[in-house]
Amino acid sequence: MTIEHSKVTSAFELDGYTVTKNLGIVRGIVVRSRSIVGSIGAGIQSIFGGNITLYEQLCEKAREQAFERLLEHANALGANAVIGMRYDATEIGEGITEVLAYGTAVVVE
Repeated sequence: MTIEHSKVTSAFELDGYTVTKNLGIVRGIVVRSRSIVGSIGAGIQSIFGGNITLYEQLCEKAREQAFERLLEHANALGANAVIGMRYDATEIGEGITEVLAYGTAVVVE
Protein backbone atom coordinates (compact mmCIF):
# COMPACT_ATOMS: atom_id res chain seq x y z
CA MET A 1 0.00 0.00 0.00
CA THR A 2 1.47 3.36 -1.00
CA ILE A 3 0.19 6.63 0.38
CA GLU A 4 -0.91 9.14 -2.24
CA HIS A 5 0.15 12.75 -1.65
CA SER A 6 -3.54 13.65 -1.69
CA LYS A 7 -3.97 11.54 1.45
CA VAL A 8 -1.57 13.64 3.51
CA THR A 9 -3.04 16.64 5.29
CA SER A 10 -2.19 19.12 8.01
CA ALA A 11 -5.80 18.81 9.18
CA PHE A 12 -6.84 16.15 11.68
CA GLU A 13 -9.51 14.79 9.33
CA LEU A 14 -9.35 13.80 5.69
CA ASP A 15 -12.42 15.02 3.81
CA GLY A 16 -14.46 12.18 2.38
CA TYR A 17 -12.79 9.52 4.54
CA THR A 18 -13.25 8.03 8.00
CA VAL A 19 -10.25 7.15 10.14
CA THR A 20 -10.65 3.48 11.07
CA LYS A 21 -7.27 2.92 12.71
CA ASN A 22 -4.65 5.17 14.29
CA LEU A 23 -1.13 3.76 13.81
CA GLY A 24 0.73 6.46 15.72
CA ILE A 25 3.31 9.13 15.06
CA VAL A 26 5.47 8.89 11.96
CA ARG A 27 8.41 11.03 10.99
CA GLY A 28 10.99 11.75 8.36
CA ILE A 29 14.24 13.43 9.37
CA VAL A 30 16.94 14.98 7.19
CA VAL A 31 20.08 16.75 8.41
CA ARG A 32 21.62 19.03 5.80
CA SER A 33 24.61 21.33 5.68
CA ARG A 34 25.50 24.13 3.36
CA SER A 35 28.42 23.55 1.02
CA ILE A 36 31.18 26.13 0.83
CA VAL A 37 30.25 26.82 -2.79
CA GLY A 38 26.57 27.27 -1.86
CA SER A 39 27.50 29.55 1.05
CA ILE A 40 29.66 31.76 -1.16
CA GLY A 41 26.99 31.89 -3.88
CA ALA A 42 24.27 32.70 -1.35
CA GLY A 43 26.51 35.37 0.18
CA ILE A 44 26.85 37.01 -3.23
CA GLN A 45 23.07 36.82 -3.77
CA SER A 46 22.47 38.42 -0.37
CA ILE A 47 24.56 41.45 -1.37
CA PHE A 48 22.03 42.24 -4.09
CA GLY A 49 18.98 41.51 -1.92
CA GLY A 50 15.86 39.60 -2.78
CA ASN A 51 15.24 35.87 -2.77
CA ILE A 52 18.34 33.77 -2.11
CA THR A 53 17.61 30.95 -4.52
CA LEU A 54 20.52 28.73 -3.45
CA TYR A 55 19.18 28.52 0.10
CA GLU A 56 15.62 28.23 -1.16
CA GLN A 57 16.59 25.18 -3.24
CA LEU A 58 18.47 23.64 -0.30
CA CYS A 59 15.47 24.12 2.01
CA GLU A 60 12.99 22.75 -0.53
CA LYS A 61 15.12 19.67 -1.18
CA ALA A 62 15.44 19.01 2.57
CA ARG A 63 11.66 19.34 3.04
CA GLU A 64 11.01 17.03 0.09
CA GLN A 65 13.39 14.38 1.45
CA ALA A 66 11.89 14.61 4.96
CA PHE A 67 8.39 14.27 3.46
CA GLU A 68 9.38 11.20 1.42
CA ARG A 69 10.90 9.60 4.54
CA LEU A 70 7.68 10.36 6.44
CA LEU A 71 5.72 8.51 3.74
CA GLU A 72 8.14 5.56 3.89
CA HIS A 73 7.68 5.33 7.67
CA ALA A 74 3.87 5.49 7.34
CA ASN A 75 3.87 2.87 4.57
CA ALA A 76 5.99 0.56 6.71
CA LEU A 77 3.30 0.72 9.41
CA GLY A 78 0.54 -0.14 6.92
CA ALA A 79 -1.01 3.34 6.78
CA ASN A 80 -2.86 4.64 3.76
CA ALA A 81 -2.96 8.27 4.96
CA VAL A 82 -1.22 10.76 7.25
CA ILE A 83 -3.10 13.43 9.19
CA GLY A 84 -1.83 16.33 11.29
CA MET A 85 1.30 16.58 9.12
CA ARG A 86 3.79 19.32 10.08
CA TYR A 87 7.35 20.44 9.36
CA ASP A 88 9.88 21.62 11.90
CA ALA A 89 13.48 22.75 11.48
CA THR A 90 16.26 23.20 13.99
CA GLU A 91 19.77 24.51 13.53
CA ILE A 92 21.94 21.94 15.28
CA GLY A 93 25.27 23.53 14.41
CA GLU A 94 26.76 26.32 12.32
CA GLY A 95 25.33 25.73 8.85
CA ILE A 96 23.76 22.38 9.83
CA THR A 97 19.99 22.10 9.96
CA GLU A 98 17.65 19.27 10.85
CA VAL A 99 14.35 19.19 8.96
CA LEU A 100 11.61 17.05 10.45
CA ALA A 101 8.32 16.09 8.82
CA TYR A 102 5.89 14.44 11.23
CA GLY A 103 2.27 13.45 11.53
CA THR A 104 -0.10 10.65 12.51
CA ALA A 105 -0.25 7.52 10.37
CA VAL A 106 -3.80 6.28 9.92
CA VAL A 107 -5.92 3.87 7.94
CA VAL A 108 -8.88 5.55 6.28
CA GLU A 109 -11.91 4.23 4.39
